[in-house]
Amino acid sequence: MRADLKHGTIAQLVRDCATQYADVEALVDGDIRLGYPEFVQEVQRTARAFMAAGLSRGDRVAMWAPNIHEWVIAALGALTAGGVIVPLNTRFKGEEAAYVLSRSRARFLCCVNGFLGNEYVSMLRAADTSVPDLATIAVLRGDTPHNTVSWTNFLSAADTVSAAQLDERVASISASDLSDIIFTSGTTGRPKGVMATHEQNLRVFEDWASIIGLAQGDRYLIVNPFFHTFGYKAGIIASLLKGATIIPEAIFDVPAVLQHVSDEKVTMLPGPPTLYLSILNHPDRDKFDLSSLRLAVTGAAAVPVEMIKRMREELTFKTIITGYGLTESTGTISMCRPQDDPEIISTTSGRAIHDVEVRIVDDNNLEVPRGTAGEIVARGYNVMSGYFEDPVATAEAIDSDGWLHTGDIGVMDANGYIDITDRKKDMFIVGGFNAYPAEIENSLLGHGSIAQAAVVGVPDERQGEVGWAFVVARTGATIDPDGLISWCRERMANYKVPRRIVVVEALPTNPSGKVLKYELRARAATM
Repeated sequence: MRADLKHGTIAQLVRDCATQYADVEALVDGDIRLGYPEFVQEVQRTARAFMAAGLSRGDRVAMWAPNIHEWVIAALGALTAGGVIVPLNTRFKGEEAAYVLSRSRARFLCCVNGFLGNEYVSMLRAADTSVPDLATIAVLRGDTPHNTVSWTNFLSAADTVSAAQLDERVASISASDLSDIIFTSGTTGRPKGVMATHEQNLRVFEDWASIIGLAQGDRYLIVNPFFHTFGYKAGIIASLLKGATIIPEAIFDVPAVLQHVSDEKVTMLPGPPTLYLSILNHPDRDKFDLSSLRLAVTGAAAVPVEMIKRMREELTFKTIITGYGLTESTGTISMCRPQDDPEIISTTSGRAIHDVEVRIVDDNNLEVPRGTAGEIVARGYNVMSGYFEDPVATAEAIDSDGWLHTGDIGVMDANGYIDITDRKKDMFIVGGFNAYPAEIENSLLGHGSIAQAAVVGVPDERQGEVGWAFVVARTGATIDPDGLISWCRERMANYKVPRRIVVVEALPTNPSGKVLKYELRARAATM
């Protein structure tokens, strides 16, 4: 463990909060209001319940629920009991969730039933993929189908485990132990589990929170999903590190966000540019008291400089920061700093965080001169432990010298600030969510009428980018674009569903048969 790490593990961090922030509100969710001492008690009770249910150190606990207070307490309870959490995207369909559960060999699943009309347990059980290691499904909210347990009943077993037994378990957890496995897709089209340790999370987000100026008593409206690195780590973990109040926002709805900011005197409101643009352009904005807003962190899409200026002039934000990172870099590689001017915040993704190296390299892995485009690579304590049980993919992502190859193309200026200019890989970002063409294409090829499919990201004013699918029909088959989109909606998370289907006779390829996606993007720009 690093000598200057204040808390060796997330479990210890939680415990320390009870005394360090004894007079601070920890969690607000509707009628639920918990001060830090009460909050820590709930987390400890949950940890004992997990132990009573048979959780051993290193067991995976999947979290499939929106931003609600139960997610926070369940996840931290699992971590306190020595578990490893595996967040699942709330937009996943049954097949997608089953794959991650099976691949991670999760023993526990904490989920909800009925969120946005989705019956998660039924969706999971209807999937073709088996989940043989899953022993317990605890339903945080909603109906409890056969062979599941309600959250209240799950917690009722906590008294069978003593405080001394929990103390012993907490003491056994090491800073180098895994704390989470977050699955992210890639060019293979199959999600890979990114492993991160307690120490990595605590170091990265201590630095992150310090840079943005998050402080004790800040009131943090977490709109970014908990299943995402941002919502979970830059949200929950950062709040615990600094003694901020966690205010979960289950669904992004502009009037609801404005109401929460006004009612709860929110000071910290991160999100993608679409969030701030929606607030700035909302016709009823002036009806709400937004004067408490102080901190903003954005990124994951193009950031208009005019938006930064408006946030400072029309709202009360004092600090607005952009940053850059991957799940594979524990969420953060570089950040702007509070003193940077709007042009730097808008046009760059900042410079490396402390103790992390960043370079721009050519195809031979040699560093290029400043101002020259190349692939962004990073090395440091923040680089993932690897992909879960996938040494081949790990070796492809992290070279023999420890550099993480991001697949993003960028330019570094004389001061070390990075401007991301392109993506070496084809991934595009829909409203802050990473969409991977290979994964979407693989799904499309499961449709009986499709012979070939190529997906590209196309600029979109509201979402930043959206997917367009260019498809070739099988011999004798016809494709109805609207019908195909409906088919996709039944099988994919909504951000993956192509916005438009274009039926073509053939896909453009180079002599080796590789699809020329830049031609498809150019074609989309003219349609």
